[in-house]
Amino acid sequence: MSIPDVSSLSLTSEHDEQEKDNFAILLDRYKEKFSQFPKEKGWMGQDVYMYQGFWYTSENAFSIETMMAVQESFQAHSTDIYVITQPKCGTTWIKALVFAIVNRTKYKNIKPSDHPLNISNPHKCVPFLETEIITKGPANPPRLLASHIPYNALPKSIIDSSCRIVYLCRNPKDVLVSWFHFANKLKDKSRTPMTIGEMLDVYAKGFMPYGPYWDHVIEYYKASSEDPTKVLFLTYEDMKIDTASKVKRLAEFLGHPFTEEEVANGVVEEIVRLCSFENLKEVNKNGDLLTGIPNASFFREGKVGGWSNYLTKEMSQILDDITTEKFQGLDISF
Repeated sequence: MSIPDVSSLSLTSEHDEQEKDNFAILLDRYKEKFSQFPKEKGWMGQDVYMYQGFWYTSENAFSIETMMAVQESFQAHSTDIYVITQPKCGTTWIKALVFAIVNRTKYKNIKPSDHPLNISNPHKCVPFLETEIITKGPANPPRLLASHIPYNALPKSIIDSSCRIVYLCRNPKDVLVSWFHFANKLKDKSRTPMTIGEMLDVYAKGFMPYGPYWDHVIEYYKASSEDPTKVLFLTYEDMKIDTASKVKRLAEFLGHPFTEEEVANGVVEEIVRLCSFENLKEVNKNGDLLTGIPNASFFREGKVGGWSNYLTKEMSQILDDITTEKFQGLDISF
């Protein structure tokens, strides 16, 4: 995810000034640590740095500096819930679903139009762990947070705690196409648009934020296999096939199961509708996130298999070959 660097953040209050200062201190603290790390040209021409087997950008809210800060200072609570994805794998949708499930009693008696998901972006409802390090948000449990950090790079306190992790992955070919459109929406006016071939080249090599994609997925798949009570491994495609049943499964895993009365009264279906692509897209057709990214940029099509409209047979085969090799022996399918 491309976030404007600290020098371009628009400041509207004293709080924003403090966040800018926090970010500047963080960048300065970790700059020397990664300056000698392996470096490559990644998406949108940005430099990416290798750390603990994965690639990261620098000087933005989703960077090697914030990730290292999270590792060093973040303390998990046993009641925490973490929503984790590789970027462009349905992050906004799964955030909305988890938020709606966990908070359904809290917002049961309000008007639908006043529900946070009907007036705000899911990224504001479920903040990223990486940005919380900068904003120094509320630290009191229970907490619902999100991240793109690979499993083995998570703070030890998260690994060792009894918190719950929901992980969502997606067909890497649809992920690539989503990255392609997202990158060109956010590109600086001085840059020429990326071609799908250029995006494929850096994506296949893993030179993407939090990449390689396949290694990221494998880590969470194995963690879920070892302890399914701690990590729930889901695919975007399965979620799309029968969203209602997956919402019930999510609720059970999160410790917020639906009662028979709720099921009979259609609460599950209400959450599915509230968090539907169509509803979220309508709610977010205007406005920006604090980082300056338009809310609408997170909602393009939300479909399965759209990659076929963009990738040639040769491009598709390149990704199929990598996927087959990487996921050999694992029960992962899209």
